[in-house]
Amino acid sequence: MKARQTGAALLAAMLTVTLVASLAAAALWQQWRSIEVESAERARQQSLWVLTGALDWARLILREDARSGGADHLAEPWAIPLAEARMSTFLSADQSTSVDNDNTMLQAFLSGGISDLQARMNVRNLVDDSNKLSEPDLKAFAKLFQQLGLQPAEVTLIATNLRLALDSGSAAAPDTAPLMPQRTRQLGWLGLSGRSLEALMPHITLLPVRTPLNINTASPIVMYASVPSMDLAQAQQLASARQVTHFRTLADASKILGEGAGQLNETQHSVNSRFFEVRGRLRLDQTIVEESSVVQRDGMVVKTLWREH
Repeated sequence: MKARQTGAALLAAMLTVTLVASLAAAALWQQWRSIEVESAERARQQSLWVLTGALDWARLILREDARSGGADHLAEPWAIPLAEARMSTFLSADQSTSVDNDNTMLQAFLSGGISDLQARMNVRNLVDDSNKLSEPDLKAFAKLFQQLGLQPAEVTLIATNLRLALDSGSAAAPDTAPLMPQRTRQLGWLGLSGRSLEALMPHITLLPVRTPLNINTASPIVMYASVPSMDLAQAQQLASARQVTHFRTLADASKILGEGAGQLNETQHSVNSRFFEVRGRLRLDQTIVEESSVVQRDGMVVKTLWREH
């Protein structure tokens, strides 16, 4: 009987130890999880603050570029991408700032760049200011679709739906009018297929207003599509010529085109830009935060239209 009591007591002790160990392990795991969540949230918030500073820096660069005036081209400071660099290198260059090497954020790596959105064909151009389809832009988009091996019929579809979306606020608008996209990747709302959108993404954009194409920054394919009589060889010739000397006026490019000079006009083409995309990427340990912003520059005023990360 005594042996049985001793065995029962030993078993109860073992169960108690197991229970205490399980509770301790669960509490430890909960504590570890809370610390990890708090650390990740803190790193995310710090990263967003750093990326906000990077966006302000990009806006300053664009503002200083506007101060100097002239055409916008790919040899300007704003067009030079920032390769991944440690945060501490930026502060160490400032002699008035002491660098604390133990600071976690200084071990982060920042990269990014600014790109000209007017180097792409603006889908908003398909509808003119009087809410009618723009024939010159319909032809330009159809030419781009054909070059990329896409169905040109989709151009008329998205143009018609875009006109309905822009007119959706009026009383005469049908109830079936699509929502107005706010981002390029939302063009599926207008009936653009996923395959077409993927192929078009490097060449098109969606801006809030109609914009001319900057021939100093546009790719050869986009320039080729924007001029009805231009062939791809002429577009490549323009791209090669601007690498030597950027176009200060449309007349400079017209001289290279020769007989196609009359096809460049101030309504569809320009050597200046107002809309830019600012991309930032911050890598901190296992955390990577990427942000994309669209800014609009009007004179010396550079405002942010939207940000997403």
